Amino acid sequence: MLRFLVSLSVLLSYFRCCFSAASVVTCSGIVPMRYRNDKISIADFGGVGDGRTLNTKAFREAIYRIEHLKRRGGTLLYIPPGVYLTGSFYLTSHMTLYLARGAVIKATQDTDNWPLIPPLPSYGRGRERPGDRYMSFLHGDGLHDVVITGENGTIDGQGDIWWNMWRQRTLQFTRPNLIEFLNSKNIIISNVIFRNSPFWNIHPVYCSHVVIRYVTILAPPDSPNTDGIDPDSSSNVCIEDSYISVGDDLVAVKSGWDEYGIAYGRPSSDITIRRVTGSSPFSGIAVGSETSGGVENILAEHINLFNMGVGIHVKTNIGRGGFIRNITVSDVYMENVRKGIKIAGDVGDHPDDKYNPNALPVVKGLTIKNVWGVKVQQAGSIQGLKNSPFTGICLSDINLHGVVTPLSPPLKCSDISGTAFKVNPGACSELTSSQHTGSCSNFF
Repeated sequence: MLRFLVSLSVLLSYFRCCFSAASVVTCSGIVPMRYRNDKISIADFGGVGDGRTLNTKAFREAIYRIEHLKRRGGTLLYIPPGVYLTGSFYLTSHMTLYLARGAVIKATQDTDNWPLIPPLPSYGRGRERPGDRYMSFLHGDGLHDVVITGENGTIDGQGDIWWNMWRQRTLQFTRPNLIEFLNSKNIIISNVIFRNSPFWNIHPVYCSHVVIRYVTILAPPDSPNTDGIDPDSSSNVCIEDSYISVGDDLVAVKSGWDEYGIAYGRPSSDITIRRVTGSSPFSGIAVGSETSGGVENILAEHINLFNMGVGIHVKTNIGRGGFIRNITVSDVYMENVRKGIKIAGDVGDHPDDKYNPNALPVVKGLTIKNVWGVKVQQAGSIQGLKNSPFTGICLSDINLHGVVTPLSPPLKCSDISGTAFKVNPGACSELTSSQHTGSCSNFF
């Protein structure tokens, strides 16, 4: 792992230093980086980086100072080298949390120090357990102009105690995320290492204009539900130049759960995922399975996936309702993958028995192109719903090589329609073969 992180650091340095700004395609300009003239240190508030002293009071007092003094241009909170043990805490607007090289903000494993907060309205209950849920380690609600950055310092969730409770089925409430922003805008998260989240790592929900770039997200492959980045009912999100190795999906776009997501009705839209590398026993680039508010206008490109369960996964279910449309995944390299592509209408559970089985998702306009895979056990499957077939599927320039034979077994398909061009192994009969040259967008 250390060798890989060193290689990743070299790769990111190459991206930053060896290309001019004009030559690297980026969406990060949707949120300008803020420079703060006012700077304070956690040490000014009694913060002690010995790995044993509980610093919750210091973090809360420092952020209270930022919130109430309201310096023009905001304030930077500096975390010096050291290990700062703390309970969860709220962030505030117009602040930068800056972790120096060698700085670690480490979550306490005393669950009594984790407050409970209400469930998200688009979920109707905690994602794992009915009722309330634990607040995320770093939490923000209704904020704007927040930056979390530094010199590749670490935010460590110490999640193993939570994973064990999940395995032993002793959880009373849904586990906390590592970072969650609700109802917020103009957020930047960059140049930070995230480790061992109790649950999902980075979760912007009901947010807009969010940039997540140059981050490293790590958790053991057997850590349950440690998704890397989950944009949820959010718009104008940019995820770039990052490495993610976790126990669940690397990036999963969501928008609410069954009848609660349908009622809340806030889609995820205009999300770009670019130059992401990672590994997981689950999915690389995922949409769903919670998509009841709708998901549209998603672009994922230049993705490198290693030792994956599923490379590209679009997942929904009966009762979800909503829509999934205008999704493009291109320029993907995958190696040692159980299943290359999976698009399915029978994935994911339900919050309760009140979901409407007639609320069928509408899936239309999925483009997957320029994919190269080696050691792919199965090409995968594209299986829609009988009463709501998936339409506008386009596969183009896809080569998935098997473990033993030159090509993995063909795709399995049902209840879909669309076009295939240069797909190896051969595409299923439900996809019309096309000799058209050019991009998928020319087919429809």
